[in-house]
Amino acid sequence: MNIRAQVKKVSWIIEPGFFSNSSVTTALVIGGVVAISSAVTGLFTVLGRQAFAGEALGDVGAVGGSGAYLVNINPLWGFLTVAIGSAGIIGALGSRRSSDRDVSTGIVLSGALGVAALFLYLDATHAHVSGTSMTVLFGSLFVISNTLVWVVIGFSAAVLVLMMLFFQMLLLVSLNIELAQVRGIPVRLLSVGYLVAVGVCVALSALSVGAVLSTALLIGPPASALRISKSPRGAAFLSACIGVFSVWLGILLSYDSASWPPLGHGWPVSSLIVAIIFVVYLATGLGQRRRNIRYNSARIGVLSESVR
Repeated sequence: MNIRAQVKKVSWIIEPGFFSNSSVTTALVIGGVVAISSAVTGLFTVLGRQAFAGEALGDVGAVGGSGAYLVNINPLWGFLTVAIGSAGIIGALGSRRSSDRDVSTGIVLSGALGVAALFLYLDATHAHVSGTSMTVLFGSLFVISNTLVWVVIGFSAAVLVLMMLFFQMLLLVSLNIELAQVRGIPVRLLSVGYLVAVGVCVALSALSVGAVLSTALLIGPPASALRISKSPRGAAFLSACIGVFSVWLGILLSYDSASWPPLGHGWPVSSLIVAIIFVVYLATGLGQRRRNIRYNSARIGVLSESVR
């Protein structure tokens, strides 16, 4: 096969200009970094059955994003401020029982959604910012400024460092709070700190795929990884790989979709990323019996490692 044929074959998969486009490069870097931090952090969210808290923090981030547009500042700071603040409130109000934590989460979520609706209305009617609702709710990786790259990397790296430092403690708290208390682990403090880390992750994800879909990066990859991995650290690594694969493939497909019907109208990158995560989750669940055996083995392995 000659060089021209090889180039033609590659261009059929990757549209010309993909790697030379600065917006694509920024999207790949930010999307990949956010996917890794969210996937690793989300492992404890799945194990601790805190998906509702993660979803709530993602939705609450809409308040910060819409409010940031209203006062004309970068939406990232709005997402981060509100998500971190809400995480602290949920952690402080919630008790050790999951039912009480869900109640406090629901209270914060309901109030925040009302404020977000107000801010989005003001953005559209008074600030006259076009496309605010779509950007806040569903994100757009291709319009993120490259000046935010190092900011996103810094926050993501800080979250990853914390997850690695407290990996064993978080495993034990996620699986058995009573045992964690017996071993002298500061459960309340660790839980609040973890929720703040989740808040940072969903805020960064909101910048990428929007407030509504941000939980997909937090829940989908680790849920899939736990189905096919028996060790907690292996699940964390596999979760990060699934997250990066989903984001990068979504970016590629969105870039290529400009040549799909309807012509000239690219498909939204956030929808494609979430669709890929969903397909991966379904694929890892093939074979009900095998899935249950592996998932239960993974939880037993996680608990065994956490109590060493």
